[in-house]
Amino acid sequence: MPDGAQVDMEILVQANGIGVRHGRRTILHDVDIAVGRGEIVTLIGPNGSGKTTLVRSLLELERPEQGTVRRTPGIRVGYTPQQLSIDRTLPLDVRRFLEMSGKSDPEALASALGDVGAPDVMKQEIRLLSGGELKRVLLARALLREPDLLVLDEPTANVDIHGQIEFYNLIRRIRDERNCGILLVSHDLHLVMSATDRVVCLNGHVCCSGL
Repeated sequence: MPDGAQVDMEILVQANGIGVRHGRRTILHDVDIAVGRGEIVTLIGPNGSGKTTLVRSLLELERPEQGTVRRTPGIRVGYTPQQLSIDRTLPLDVRRFLEMSGKSDPEALASALGDVGAPDVMKQEIRLLSGGELKRVLLARALLREPDLLVLDEPTANVDIHGQIEFYNLIRRIRDERNCGILLVSHDLHLVMSATDRVVCLNGHVCCSGL
């Protein structure tokens, strides 16, 4: 992304000097990160590096002991978790699951599933979906919020390599069509490089950051 474009970019969420401790353990210290509108930022790091804690801080689900988090007033956020725990005996179909987002209009639900490339799963039970189908349904549910900022936590976990490539292409298309900011959390730099504008490497602190 050209430097001039980044200077003029609307910043949706920005954290400066974030520090978090859990008991005696330091999870994050002196972390700076920002996500702008129309930008895909990938947060990468090993297990235990603090990625989830940082995301929780950005989403204001956890208050850091140090630093500040600033979000655009009125910002709408769509979030897809890394894992979804569902009672295997619960008869929950995709339509009912999507309606839990607060949207119940059948056309809106069908449009969201179409946008993520899963138009035929509306009547299927969540527990019977494949890993790739579930990831797309989770993304559709996040898109129903019409987000300014989309936060995707390990969105291709348990998806085969072909499905991962398709999913990253889908994420770029969503960014281009909706002009939203996307924060993508991953541990696999190789695959996400082609789908991201900026990478932030985290391991308790920001090890490196670049385009």
